[in-house]
Amino acid sequence: MRLYLTALNPTDAVMEGFLPAAASLGLPVTVLTDQPEQWPAGTPVARCAVRDAAAVVAAAVRPAALLSNSDHLQESTAIAARKLGLPGKDPDAARLCKDKAAARRTVAAAGLDLVRVVAVDPGVAPKVPDEMFPAVVKPRAGVASEDAYLVTDPGELATRVAEIRRRRPGVALMVEEYLSGDLRTYDTLGDAADLAVIGGWHTGLGPPPTFTETSLDWSPSPRHDDVALRARLDVLGVRFGACHTEYVVQDGRVRLIEVNYRLIGDRMDLILAELLGVPLFEHIIRLHLGEPLAALGLPDPARITRHARVEYVCADRSGRLSAAPDRLDTVRDGVRLACRPMRDVGRVTERTGTNRDYLAALHAIGPDRDTVRSALAAFRRGLRWTIAA
Repeated sequence: MRLYLTALNPTDAVMEGFLPAAASLGLPVTVLTDQPEQWPAGTPVARCAVRDAAAVVAAAVRPAALLSNSDHLQESTAIAARKLGLPGKDPDAARLCKDKAAARRTVAAAGLDLVRVVAVDPGVAPKVPDEMFPAVVKPRAGVASEDAYLVTDPGELATRVAEIRRRRPGVALMVEEYLSGDLRTYDTLGDAADLAVIGGWHTGLGPPPTFTETSLDWSPSPRHDDVALRARLDVLGVRFGACHTEYVVQDGRVRLIEVNYRLIGDRMDLILAELLGVPLFEHIIRLHLGEPLAALGLPDPARITRHARVEYVCADRSGRLSAAPDRLDTVRDGVRLACRPMRDVGRVTERTGTNRDYLAALHAIGPDRDTVRSALAAFRRGLRWTIAA
């Protein structure tokens, strides 16, 4: 029996999370991918048209479990798991979470959160009423804040739509009202019967018009937010496996930003596991093996006495990364500090205004918020990144 992971390109979650976790559980693993040439030598990969559920079913020989952490592959993987008789996510829920306009309609139809939204098909000019501005334009099935922009009027919207379509002519877009407020996360694990909160973060953003996440502070959601968020996830059919939800509190009520039916990304999953002190990736595999949520012994995030902060070092311009710190781990004044490179030295990249601009993730875990922030600031001051034109 074997664990199968569906993936596109290599990610930290797979390389540093799921593969070591499978080894710890003594479970042979194969990564099914349509890009095997992108993976490091020695990774157990097999070529597969992973967006096609039938191809995944055919490739999974005597599977013990099948899962994915890719935004793009949740639906096909869920369908394949169901056909194979394996525990997995509801394919309809996976489809809804990926289609952000459909998710909006579903939540609104339940009377939980009415957010004005206009779908914009490829090649069609956007028609958005003036009272919807300021608004956000983004791909209907987008990820990683890519091509998401704040727009203030119809002229700016038309400019952004044209810009996006020059890069991605076939993309379906949506325009929705801008929801103001502090951005927060709500991270969960579930089995077929129950849902557990495993964490929450307060997210700092860079300057508009883009939505680049620049920092996250540990901040589990309060009880009244938890109740509202569970109701929204229930309507979408989200329960099984890992899920990462983003929301704001506006005028005292929860406003959903989006639901990503996978782990929190950009190394936050690995940092969350360290903060909680649990084998998070093993837990997810065990759920997909059919073990109940209650058997995992997950800690209550509200009872975690430590604090964590993450800061992303972002490229401020296009060019070649000519110098950068190596991977670092240290402890100062009781605070665990780390630097994890996210771009190789020598790589030439265009600045995008998204998390594709990340050069490194820095994080600190310590006894309290002020101590952690002070230690991380001092740690960051001693590091340098250089981008050559």
